[in-house]
Parts: sequence; C-alpha cells; structure tokens
Amino acid sequence: MVTLHGKKKVIQVNEWLRRIYHHHWCELAVRWLLGAAFIFASYHKIIAPESFLEAIYSYDLFPDASVNLIAIILPYFELFSGLALIFGLYYRGASVLIGGMLFTFIIVLSINLFRGHLFDCGCFYVSENGVHKSVELMLLRDVILLCFALYVLFFRGTRKWCIQKNE
Repeated sequence: MVTLHGKKKVIQVNEWLRRIYHHHWCELAVRWLLGAAFIFASYHKIIAPESFLEAIYSYDLFPDASVNLIAIILPYFELFSGLALIFGLYYRGASVLIGGMLFTFIIVLSINLFRGHLFDCGCFYVSENGVHKSVELMLLRDVILLCFALYVLFFRGTRKWCIQKNE
C-alpha cells in the first residue's frame, strides 16, 4: 500500500512489475549489465587463447578439428555483441547472438553435469586446477543472463542512450 498526500492508494504487484518491465532505465541497466558481462568474459579468452582452448577441450563434446576454431572465434563474438549492447548498435541482433550463445552454454553445461564430468567452463576465467567449483551456479548464472537477453530482445519501449534508435 502506498500513501500519496494523505490518501491511500493500492498498487497491485502486477501493475508494479509491468511498470518496471516497460521502463526505459531498466532496459538500459539490463542491456549494459549483459554487455559488460560479455565484454568481461571475452577479455581473458582473447589475451590467453591457449587456456580457453584447454577449457573447451575439457568439455569432451567437440571434435578436435573444431576446438581451435571455437577458441579463436567465440571470444570475438562475445566482445562485439557486448559492445553492440553497450553502445546500442544492432542491439536486437546482439541479444539474439548472446541468447544463442547462452542457450548453447546451458546445453553444454547440462550435458557435462548429467555425465558427472568435472571441468573448467572457461567462462570468465580459467581456474588454476582446471575445475570450476559449481556447475549448478554456472547454469543459474547463464539462465539469468539468458532472461536478460530475452528482455532486451523483446523490449518494445523507448530505448535510452543508443547509437541506433529503435530497430
């Protein structure tokens, strides 16, 4: 219950959530957070591709011939799509690309979790012993980031601080 000038006004939770969902500052914060996360994730992969290559190889899911290609190309997809979200340039395309990567990451992590395979995901850093502490937390993080990407994709309000105005 909210009080305005001595009068009581009831705002239902659904209306409150709708207002937040359609607010342009909320979209901006989510877009920047998602973009920054992917720029940060690409950083160590670009400066140390050999450790990211080992992380991909440890998944035991990809043919040996494709592991090098994935280790070289994926960090740049992450970097450029993160920058596109931050600057508001082709943000729908960038959110589709990020959503696709996150969906793939979720499937790959789930397969290895189901197999009981211990590995380092290589997502934001490579651990020293080659094994990440919690696959469940990585899955939760990726699902939340996927929800952010879908929010940016389907947001229909006015976007703030974009180089390219509404697509």
